[in-house]
Amino acid sequence: MSFLTDPRRRRWLGWGALAVVFLLVNVHRLSTAVLSERLTTDFAISAAQLGTLHASFFVVYAFVQIPTGVLADRYGPRYVGAAGAFVLSAGAIAFTASDGYPVAFLSRALVGLGSGVVFITMLRFCANWFETDEFGTMAGLTAGIAGLGAIVATTPLAVAVDRFGWQPTVFGLALIGFVAGAAVFAFARASPADAGLDPIENVPEQPSVSLAETAGYLRDLLTDGEQWLLAVIFFSGMGTILTIIGLWGVPYLVVVHGLSVTAASYYTLLGSVGILVGAPAVGWISDRLGRRFLPMVVGLGVFALTLSVIPIVGTPPLPVVALTYFLVGFSLGSVMLSLPIIKERYPAEASGVATATVNGAGFFGAAVLPAVMGLALDRYRTGDVVAGAVVYTEFGYRIAFSITTLAVAVAFLCSLWIYVREE
Repeated sequence: MSFLTDPRRRRWLGWGALAVVFLLVNVHRLSTAVLSERLTTDFAISAAQLGTLHASFFVVYAFVQIPTGVLADRYGPRYVGAAGAFVLSAGAIAFTASDGYPVAFLSRALVGLGSGVVFITMLRFCANWFETDEFGTMAGLTAGIAGLGAIVATTPLAVAVDRFGWQPTVFGLALIGFVAGAAVFAFARASPADAGLDPIENVPEQPSVSLAETAGYLRDLLTDGEQWLLAVIFFSGMGTILTIIGLWGVPYLVVVHGLSVTAASYYTLLGSVGILVGAPAVGWISDRLGRRFLPMVVGLGVFALTLSVIPIVGTPPLPVVALTYFLVGFSLGSVMLSLPIIKERYPAEASGVATATVNGAGFFGAAVLPAVMGLALDRYRTGDVVAGAVVYTEFGYRIAFSITTLAVAVAFLCSLWIYVREE
């Protein structure tokens, strides 16, 4: 019973329930890479349409970030997190029943709507249950759950889809989501006091914020130049990682290197392992050093250099591709430092809306970059069709990957600007 009465233990029940939902969020949002050939065939769509189908999740996800921050600050994780789990699961069921592209597009957007509330809710939960010098670590650990979900969305998902079909597999994920949502409602509370427990030392109570106060914080955020730089970093960095690991990383290997979808998923699996390892590791290092900007600059510099290999070489050896994908995933840790940076610039009661503002930019990036890459690929289609899927040229993929490389280079320059100003 101590897990229910000891606040330092009870917080892991609430965080764990939210983590299961967040894991499912990442399986859904990154599943398009493994499902790409089946979706292209079943819905008879082009690369650009596949990109927009993938992006529909992220457009809605991005738009709900600031409202989510307001709701999380005002009502806490119990209601917001549980509602998100139920909505995303309902959207997943609708996606499995889609009979064409328009319904699939709207269903995936509904998955994005429910998913969009989960991460910010988790960060708000962490702000209320963990000490300030633990927040970078917890933000990284929470992002590590994204890596675990990304792992599930690669080879395990590919194997499940091969065995059961994509509709039954996604339906099963939806059922797990309903159970996880019930667990969030049961265990996640806004604070130890809200759970009827003693406060945790060095974790101050964070009162609910009024709508007027929230509007004031939003005005401050919109005129905060550093917030815009962090938003560009998150747009480019998060958008690139989700685009490569979640969509175009698998088709690139299938077309350019001649791998099967299952074999190609092993490489995006390495990227997901990078997310799982990199986000907690960089967050922990940042907390121990007491510095945010230096690890961000170094990480984004390595990210840009690593990613440039594909557009420069075109068909690098597979071990090089494997290392590239791993480092792309690992780079999430540097990108994630944007969130503790923005959180620490604003009062504790505004942590939800502050982190939501930057976080939303990342998912606009995840909506824009896949579609732009798809448009680039459509300009270099061969006219051949293999197993119902359109084939694109190696040069087309070099152009497409150069887009993300340029985006990450811009993120690096923004981080360098902040570093020079702040350090």
